Amino acid sequence: MSENLDRLAAEGVAVWLDDLSRERLTGGGLADLVRHQQVVGITSNPTIFAKAIRSGARYDAQVGDLARRGVRVEEAVRLLTAFDVRWACDVLRPVYEASDGVDGRVSLEVDPRVAHDTAATIAEARALWWLVDRPNLFVKIPATQSSLEAINTALAEGISVNVTLIFSLNRYDQVLRAFLDGMGKAHAAGRDLASIASVASFFLSRVDTEVDSRLDKIGAPEALALRGRAAIANARLAYQHFEQATASEEWQVLAAAGMRPQRPLWASTGVKDPSYDDTRYIDELVAPGVVNTMPEQTLRAVADHGRIRGDTIHGTYASSQQVLDDLETVGVSYDDVVRVLEDEGIAKFTASGNELFEQLEAELHTRRTAA
Repeated sequence: MSENLDRLAAEGVAVWLDDLSRERLTGGGLADLVRHQQVVGITSNPTIFAKAIRSGARYDAQVGDLARRGVRVEEAVRLLTAFDVRWACDVLRPVYEASDGVDGRVSLEVDPRVAHDTAATIAEARALWWLVDRPNLFVKIPATQSSLEAINTALAEGISVNVTLIFSLNRYDQVLRAFLDGMGKAHAAGRDLASIASVASFFLSRVDTEVDSRLDKIGAPEALALRGRAAIANARLAYQHFEQATASEEWQVLAAAGMRPQRPLWASTGVKDPSYDDTRYIDELVAPGVVNTMPEQTLRAVADHGRIRGDTIHGTYASSQQVLDDLETVGVSYDDVVRVLEDEGIAKFTASGNELFEQLEAELHTRRTAA
């Protein structure tokens, strides 16, 4: 086991893998990461599945069966992805049991094309929860304005949720509100709150990419001095908001009734600017009770040369706020940055979803024609 990953876990950070494929499942690679690299959870998305299905022959037999049965592409995507996620849930079930349901979680995203349709998102969440049928599933719902009600409703019905694509502190506050409202409804309905889990996925590298491009255009020394500082400052302030929420009377009442915290999750942790340290979004965001989901390349980098030096969030709130204030001073609008990032995030996930559907539709057509 890597000493760095061991230290990270000891500091209260749950290490998750941001990748899933049938190749990992059949070849035992996922089980190996769980055994030896402190991996206690998995996130997936349409981009990951599109790549997996495109590059892996291990889906061929199942795709052929779906074609012979005349299954429509939307349902074929659900069946293929749910198969992998169900399998991954089973691989991680011992972790789920050993952690009393805290970890051992696997995320499956709702169809990104319905991100702005509340009713369709709720229906999709229910369908995926039923289809996978594993207690350690997270249904992944994007944090759009119209999806807040879907997050609330899913939690109220006992569906565990990974809220994804969070960029702004204001949106994060709304997600925390939706979480509390949903858990309050679940409690009123007599549900076991301890059986319902949630994480809130705060994105990192995309924030620096967008902000840095704006700073480069400004070009002034005081602007360039702020490069690479926005994402970590933003995430650290998100943790402050998390702590403020957990200290509220409403939260404490529900916690006493069995509610678990909605843990902050650091996502998009693969560094995109090669001039930055490749483990920065792990090293600089260590605090108790958070999740960090990493591509395998980042995971291996942390194991090899990460600098895990204890809690790197507490004590940084004032300096983090100063970073955001300084960005405004040099002409970078925080509100505009996070609005653009949310819009682009949904657009990218929708494009990846369309790619997955189009790719599979073509394959199903080929199989039906050949038959």
